[in-house]
Amino acid sequence: MLTTTIAFLTRLLSSGMGNLAAYLAAHVLLCLLPAFYIAGAMTAMIPKETVTRYLGRNTPKYISYPAAAVAGFLLAVCSCTVIPLFAGIYKKGAGLGPAITFLFVAPAVNILALTYTGTVIGMDLAIARLVLSLTFGIGVGVIMALIFRKDDMEHDKATDALFAGGASMRRGALIFLLVLVTLLIAGTFQIDLLKHTFFTAELPIAGVDRFQNWLFDLVPFDPARGEEGVTAQGALLIGMLVLIGVTSWKGIENIFEGFNLWTWVSTAMVGLTLLIAALGVIPHPGGLTLLLTGKFFGVLITTLVLGWLIKSQLHEDEIRDFLWESWRFVKQIFPLLIAGVFVVGMIREIIQPEWIEALAGSNSFYGNFIGVIFGVFMYFPTLVEVPIAQMFLSLGMHRGPLLAYLISDPELSLQSILITASIIGRLKAWVYVGWVALFSTLAGLLYGAWIDGTSLGLIGLYLGGVLLVLTAALWLARDKSHQKLADTI
Repeated sequence: MLTTTIAFLTRLLSSGMGNLAAYLAAHVLLCLLPAFYIAGAMTAMIPKETVTRYLGRNTPKYISYPAAAVAGFLLAVCSCTVIPLFAGIYKKGAGLGPAITFLFVAPAVNILALTYTGTVIGMDLAIARLVLSLTFGIGVGVIMALIFRKDDMEHDKATDALFAGGASMRRGALIFLLVLVTLLIAGTFQIDLLKHTFFTAELPIAGVDRFQNWLFDLVPFDPARGEEGVTAQGALLIGMLVLIGVTSWKGIENIFEGFNLWTWVSTAMVGLTLLIAALGVIPHPGGLTLLLTGKFFGVLITTLVLGWLIKSQLHEDEIRDFLWESWRFVKQIFPLLIAGVFVVGMIREIIQPEWIEALAGSNSFYGNFIGVIFGVFMYFPTLVEVPIAQMFLSLGMHRGPLLAYLISDPELSLQSILITASIIGRLKAWVYVGWVALFSTLAGLLYGAWIDGTSLGLIGLYLGGVLLVLTAALWLARDKSHQKLADTI
């Protein structure tokens, strides 16, 4: 009995470590490193007033709701971070509707989550997640504002002036942010120009092929279950990640006390690591073949431009704030990502494929609602839910319920529900939960219908019809409440 238990635990740990190593080697670099820096640049360089001044109650709805959605998209935060921001803008005068839209959109479609979703699972699901989350985020906000219109009117109205700041983003900082986005595109987009090999080079380094075969034996993988192995290049990149972490800790952790040599070493290490990750590497008995693709040259050019911009176009305080915010995102999210991916590897050994297929293997209302339930009781922070979702997909979950899970996971964790209730009250919080659950299920049904062959035009008609019915019902309910109030008076 003891021997069986030890063997089982060993298998779980081995599966977890293998999954973690494969993810670090395959997905973190060209996807997450640029995204962390984009998130840091957005936080450090886009003035708060530029985002929040459009969310006040006196702002026209055709401005406030899209502005809230855009703010949620731009601020790369997970649900544990967005709730304090939501509390801040709500307490300072944002209308309930725009604040709810911000709360819904920010963790669901921030650039980190979208980039990782598109890279790991597919751009079609990432685009569906973006479009439907924005649509339903605005819808939930409008519905909440209509239902609780009286409470919203009684909310503190003397704060709109706080959102009327006149700060703007410097041109140099804006260019820097756009080049960072270009770096992300060059490293992750799968288009012919970026995949094309322009040059090759041979390196007479013997033994790399044997090392890679040893890694494949050490970290067994099954592509049919969504499992990936660790290549020799991947092992090198994992080592580079460790060096980036060490040098960043020494150079950025206390950056407000001043720059030091380690600050620039860590920054240079990031650039070098991205270049190595962008190379195509083919080990063979005689050495290595390096493939210089469009991706490599795109990463090289954008990295050089970013270095020049940092040196000549950014102010010292902008560089400091940018590096600190990027490092803060890494410290906040990366350890949770490591833990989550490790747990996924262990769960993969326990969950039987037929369980997932039986519960959410088809695009039904029940299957999509099960996806929402997964989001409530299997909460993981932003980015961690993506490998979880990939595991579900490899185990037989339909892509419709998968989207329902991805939309609901950042919104409906029990801790998020409790904290939201403390900010806006339990009644509003549970009404919000109900609408998010409904819309997440509906989003999964619509996307799943498209996956199953329904035309986009017909899906658009379904979506428009649902929103029209909901809008009409809510306006009718509001008119009846007005009439009751008038009769009372």
